[in-house]
Amino acid sequence: MRVWNRAKLLWGWLRGQSRLSALPVEFIVETTAKCNIYCPMCPRETFKQPKEDMTDVVFERLVSQAGRSAEHMMLIGLGEPFLDRKIFDRIEYCEKHNVHTLLSTNGTLLDEETVERILDSPLAHITLSFDGATRESFEFYRKGARFEKVRDNFIRLASRKKERGRGPQIVVQMVRMERNAGEVDDFTRFWSTVPGVDQVRIKEDETNLMRPDAGHQQADWKHPCHYLWRGPMYVKWNGDVYPCCQSYMLEGAPVGNIGESPLGEIWNSIEMQRMRRLHVDGRAAEIGICSRCCTVIPHKLLVAGSLVFHGATVRRLLPMVERLTYLARLPKRLLIPPQRISPAAKTNLVQIERQR
Repeated sequence: MRVWNRAKLLWGWLRGQSRLSALPVEFIVETTAKCNIYCPMCPRETFKQPKEDMTDVVFERLVSQAGRSAEHMMLIGLGEPFLDRKIFDRIEYCEKHNVHTLLSTNGTLLDEETVERILDSPLAHITLSFDGATRESFEFYRKGARFEKVRDNFIRLASRKKERGRGPQIVVQMVRMERNAGEVDDFTRFWSTVPGVDQVRIKEDETNLMRPDAGHQQADWKHPCHYLWRGPMYVKWNGDVYPCCQSYMLEGAPVGNIGESPLGEIWNSIEMQRMRRLHVDGRAAEIGICSRCCTVIPHKLLVAGSLVFHGATVRRLLPMVERLTYLARLPKRLLIPPQRISPAAKTNLVQIERQR
């Protein structure tokens, strides 16, 4: 079923179909809107969030409707997932529907008990967000978190995984920004030596908060955006569904609510079809959220590959592809980063390769 679903999505993307006969491969599911730290680059500081969790009714409705086609659910959003008291129940529920799960955490709540529960769970992947190699940079971007405590929490998780010989794929991630840009080598060197860490990821900043003039120009859109054909769709805690992971942060409107409409109806809503047609016609920049989007645009070969392989495999390979591209071992045209829209601002704040 899932292979056939992916094949139909790939065919729909290649043919530029606006109405699809298959469902998304991936979802970003915000099971909680609560967080315990302040990060200046996080959209939740612009779009104030309630202290709410997703209800069981909404979550189970989504998984039951998507379960036969979805391959990967990222149980993350504008909240810290371990503030959701039901997070492990949700991981188990996805597993019952053969859907792989991913979490991303700020690490402040990874005590010994939580670490053991993670390793006992069927969680497939966990991203450990650690934005800096020094206390100064880390605590600037992660206000309310302590550098040494979070570092030790991450090392505890990785070490226990190594000792037990089982657990999720562990990726330690730094979002490269102006203040920590010079720390990439030290960051990579340190975390690459920690037993139990599978990959180190240096990621582009995909928000507009710290560089409001960034975005993609029309020339960047050499092919339709894969998000509109394969996902991930973004599902807020209250069931509101957005076309992609960036649309909510860019003040886009929801295209439906999973508590009110079937997933298939939302996926092929009038607005989703309109956006797909504009992308196919080479007019993506006419869509406000797309023109201001800061997500890296992958080459069409990578898009096709993301629909050939299982979603969990794609997630495992993504950090490696990014790193090889940023280190100039793969052609840079494989990943097109956002540019500054303003002609007066020609210097990128985020550059993955260091000047030699």
